[in-house]
Amino acid sequence: MRKLNKIAVLLSLLSFMTIASSVDVAAQTRRRPVIKRRAVVKRPVAPAARLYTVASGKRLRVRMNETISSKTARVGDRFTATVTEPVYSTTGVVVIPSGSEVVGRVNTVTAARKGGKVGSIDASFVQVVLPNGSKRAINGSLTDLSADDARSDAEGTASGNRMKHRKLIFIGGGGAGGAVLGGAIGGGKGALIGGILGAAGGFLGDRYTKGEDVEVTSGTEFGVILNQAISMPRFVEVNQ
Repeated sequence: MRKLNKIAVLLSLLSFMTIASSVDVAAQTRRRPVIKRRAVVKRPVAPAARLYTVASGKRLRVRMNETISSKTARVGDRFTATVTEPVYSTTGVVVIPSGSEVVGRVNTVTAARKGGKVGSIDASFVQVVLPNGSKRAINGSLTDLSADDARSDAEGTASGNRMKHRKLIFIGGGGAGGAVLGGAIGGGKGALIGGILGAAGGFLGDRYTKGEDVEVTSGTEFGVILNQAISMPRFVEVNQ
């Protein structure tokens, strides 16, 4: 009888230990869920776009989109002009198509004064925006459309047979109050080198006569010369 009691006690202990072990395993299973890891899919890296160079000294033909005047313009004002002819790289690839916009910045403004002193605007060009939305910083200066041999250094001083060592600016004195392109030599008086709007009209030098303010109107055409080379991808239209 005692042996049966001992056997019963042992069986009870074994049964209790088995149940406790099962409960502990179940608890651990609940606490540590199995996490399935997703396979990492490597996506192919797109190759870098090939860049094409537009050389320093390249001239962009542009048309003014708005009107600026030495009466109202302020240093730092920005304006835009539309590129009227495509610009090609040194290898003949179109990188700046017609319809692109060039962003200009007013550097200095001088209002017209008595004594026949005309107004002037000195501008530089800091960015080109393509029709597909791409943008590129540039270092450009004002230049004449007809000066095929024109060059410009990093400070915007032009050189060439017609405009050697002259910094080109917009000045008053054009037909119907329009702008003409002038070359300021060492910050001195402008020397007329070509008309932009109509023929360059003379102005009175009388000390009591006020000179004409410069007004560069929408539609005015002029050149922008690159002072530094730029590298850009071939232009590609964005699919609508």
